[in-house]
Amino acid sequence: MFITGIGTANPPQRYTQAECWHALQESKQFKQLDRRARTVLQKVLLGENGIRTRHLALNPLTEVFDATPDSLHQRFAQHAPVLAAQAAERALQQAGHQADEIDAVIISTCTGYLCPGLTSYVTERLGLRPDVLGLDLVGLGCGAALPNLRTAEALLAAKRCQRVLSICVEVCSAAFYIDNDPGVLISDCLFGDGAAAVVLADAPNQRLRRVEWKATASLIDPLERDTLRFEQKNGMLRNILTPLVPELAARNAELVLDNVLNKAGVTRSQISTWIWHAGGRDVLAALQQQLSLAVDDFNWSSSVLSEFGNLSSPFVYFVLQAALKGNAPGGWWWLSSFGAGFSCHGALLEVH
Repeated sequence: MFITGIGTANPPQRYTQAECWHALQESKQFKQLDRRARTVLQKVLLGENGIRTRHLALNPLTEVFDATPDSLHQRFAQHAPVLAAQAAERALQQAGHQADEIDAVIISTCTGYLCPGLTSYVTERLGLRPDVLGLDLVGLGCGAALPNLRTAEALLAAKRCQRVLSICVEVCSAAFYIDNDPGVLISDCLFGDGAAAVVLADAPNQRLRRVEWKATASLIDPLERDTLRFEQKNGMLRNILTPLVPELAARNAELVLDNVLNKAGVTRSQISTWIWHAGGRDVLAALQQQLSLAVDDFNWSSSVLSEFGNLSSPFVYFVLQAALKGNAPGGWWWLSSFGAGFSCHGALLEVH
């Protein structure tokens, strides 16, 4: 399987962390929070958390203070199809394919629910064939990109498809609201909105760098499910985010990495470029310590985190795009995502 095109999209509104803090201070909801909650918001938004700006489907920013179950659902329904289609159009353009050449479209999301799913709306917007296979993968959290890609790999390997469109889209602001729960507040400060898409085929794109999917593995630990997940409360998604996440992510990421590298006969020292999901600065720091990597090995992920925040499932596609655009050295690349479940996924890519 080869990645033959990649595209990303974000809402046009881009806010600094300082702008978010100032808007909070002026809101009546902020004054209703307890002292601990206000301290958490100030520390995360104004501290050194690795994030400078985020794109959010909030215009104006103060929309975040008028959250109801209906308004949050409407935000997702309005923006998710648009962002997903924009990213897909850019991926198709880079791949040099028309919409009617796509045999399957796989869309992952966890920040909203539609029935029919996003594949219906994106098929309409892109003008995909009526017989296209549409698969909606919902509820995989931040790690969804890799299961999405593995599904595409299976379709291509089975000769059921020649070209598959993989899309991850999250309107994280559709789960933003203000209360005293630390998990909710920290999520408000870390996550951004965006979508990313890749075109996958059984042959490389001769006009672009050759990106071949070589080997993959996953790890799911249901015993740690409550460490990181969404729950529904009062009709709204509530992020369960515990302090154990960085350590857990790093430990599981090493297990998946060693599993794939051992099977492929590749050593860590042979990895030239690392494509990591960044749950936040603390997650990247835990990965660095667990794997004994250099700070520079996280540059691509750190730069995306700084500009966009934690985008959830599209994040690793943004990092992959940045590394390709930035002419990262070829050879063996490692792509890894993790999140709700607790789940962790990884894939070995060969890039020339």
